[in-house]
This record gives sequence, structure tokens and C-alpha cells, in this order.
Amino acid sequence: MATELCPLDLAELERPALEAALEARGHRAFHARQIFGWIYRLGVADVARMTDLSRELRAMLADEFVVSTPALAGREKSIDGTEKFLIRFADGRTVESVYIPDTPAMTFCISTQVGCAMACAFCLTGRMGLVRNLTAGEIAGQVRVLAEAVHMREGFIDPEGFAPADPPRLRSRGRGTPLRSGGRACGAPAFNIVLMGMGEPLHNYDATMKALRILADEYGFNLSPRRVTLSTVGLLPALEKLAHEPVMPNLAISLHAPTDVQRGELVPLNRKYGVADIIAACKRFPQRRRHRITFEYVLLAGVNDRPDDARRLAKLLAGVKSKINLIPLNAAPGIPFERPSDEAVDRFARILADHDLVVSVRKSRGRDIRAACGQLIVDTGRKSPAQQLAALAFG
Repeated sequence: MATELCPLDLAELERPALEAALEARGHRAFHARQIFGWIYRLGVADVARMTDLSRELRAMLADEFVVSTPALAGREKSIDGTEKFLIRFADGRTVESVYIPDTPAMTFCISTQVGCAMACAFCLTGRMGLVRNLTAGEIAGQVRVLAEAVHMREGFIDPEGFAPADPPRLRSRGRGTPLRSGGRACGAPAFNIVLMGMGEPLHNYDATMKALRILADEYGFNLSPRRVTLSTVGLLPALEKLAHEPVMPNLAISLHAPTDVQRGELVPLNRKYGVADIIAACKRFPQRRRHRITFEYVLLAGVNDRPDDARRLAKLLAGVKSKINLIPLNAAPGIPFERPSDEAVDRFARILADHDLVVSVRKSRGRDIRAACGQLIVDTGRKSPAQQLAALAFG
């Protein structure tokens, strides 16, 4: 009895893999560039609309491939312009992604997992436990959905404009810049990406890095790694591996405390990878000229916001090419901490600045729709085993 092969998902393929798949089916590899342009630059997932491909190729693609696109299941807008999107995948699982305008660039905050296994004490996502990892296509797919929803594809459109149903042909000249049919260079996206949504990116390492390569492809979104920031609590083996990646995003370390005792209470992973180990790894991490590693520090009233905490943090980061992003807690039901006063936040920042550290205080965006840092959480229905363990741990 013959076994029917499952179609390949174009959204899960990097361009070299797509080139190989096309060649294996008797078609020329350069068509992969055109397909990437349609899917990522122009937002077209229906191969029948990819009109610069031959009818034969389109028929083959329709028979042997699919283009999975996450569904936009919900959308809320904050009074400050921030928008939160509920993204649903083929299995019904959901994540939240956030669009933050004027930061000063436009920023997409993207999730890498459904839930999170890190269980940080001040984060609602951690209370879900880990449901499952996202695939590379699901991570990159959030960018496709948000770019369409907030009309951020204009960077790829000719100044004269054209109807979305009838876009110009995409072509290329050798290995150089992708060009439009008139010879004009295609644009780059006008947005940044932060991997700071639901999940720990380095806990889903392979899919996260594959997604970044897909997003960086010059025939797709052409998203420079300089426009991407990856936030991690410090999974050291993966952090060491990241240091050798050809597509390397900006790095943000979720530190939140200057000592192992304090951090171990807030970030359980610290019991395995301590503060000194993380700082040592950061000192070894390759940094481009003038670039710094960001250290994120959620300020919790009476827990880690005292002057002595600031002085210990300054001593810890002495000699590290860094900047510190202070984040006053975004309080929410279920988080057992309070936001510090503005006076406490200012005092903490001044102490760090007096020690010649680069410091900023993050302005919370989207708090009224629970889209701010640490507030993303979805109802997953049936609990996975990891979620059941999280429920036992947190009550």
C-alpha cells in the first residue's frame, strides 16, 4: 500500500533548503528567490498568485508544498498605541505578540515558545509552564502576520505603488542586491524585532536561530541582525553557542539581581548557572564596535531596588561593555510583587550613572491591555505535563 507523502511547508524552509527541494523536482534553484520575495516581502501565501513563476512550477508547488500562516485570533490596542495580537497556530495553540510603535523605530515583540519553563517569579508567562516550542516557521510567521496587520510592508513597495493583487516581478542580479523588474533595489523593513515575548529563546535554540536566518535572508525580509535583540535569562551552553553564530542578534541578559541569593529566588535557573558564570560568559561574548550587551533589571519594591543593590550591581558590571535597562515592575494579578516608587527608581538609576554605567529606565507600554514586559499569558485549555508541574509549584 503506497504511503502518501506529507507536503513540505515553504514557511519552514530556509532558502538553500528550498533551492535544493526545487532542484530535486527538476526546477531551477533561482526560483527560491522569487518564492521568498512573494511570501516575505509581499505577503502572498497563495502560490497561484505568484505570477512570475511558470504555470508548471505553480502546479507543482500547489501539489507538493503548503505555506502555513498563523491566524490572527485577537487584537487589542492600548491608549498609548501599543497593540497586542493573539496568534493561533495550526494545532490550536496560541501565543501573544506585541507591536510597539515609535520606540523610536517600530518594534515587534515576538514569542518563541507557548509558555515558558524558566518560571521567573515576576513573569506571568512563567506561570504557564512550557506547553511546547514554536517552529522556525511559527516564529517567523508572527512577523509576517504583524507586518501585514500594521501595514509595515511599505518598505518593499515601489514609490509609484501597485495593487497588492498584482505586484511587480522580483528578480536578482547575480549574488547582489535583490532588484525589482525596473532595476530598483528592494527596501529593508522599517521595524525592529525583540525576542522578548513568551518563552526563552535559547531554550528553543535551533528553531529560533533558523527563524532569524529566514528573516535575515536578502530575498525575504532582509532583516539585519542589528535590528534584532534576543533576550535570555542565561542558558550558558546555548549562550556560548550563540557567540559563534553567523547571524548574531543583539544580546540582552535578564539579570534582575546582583547576587546569587537574590537572583536564585527570582530566576530559578540561577541555581544552575550563577551570576558570576553569566558575567564571565558575557565578557567572552564577541561584540561589534560601539555595541554593548544590555542587562535587563526588573525593579521590585523592597526586593532588589535598594541603594545597596544598585551599588552591588555597579560593582558586578564594572569592566563589562554594557548598558542597563531598568524596568519598573508591570504589576498584574498573580504576580506577588509591587512596583517601586518613582523616587526609588530614580535613586537606583542615579547610583548606577554615578558609577559611569550607561543606564535607561524603560517606559512601560501597553500596560492597560497587559501587553507590557512580563504580562503575556494565554489560556491553553488542557494542561500539558509541564504546566501541571508549574501549577503545583506556584499553587
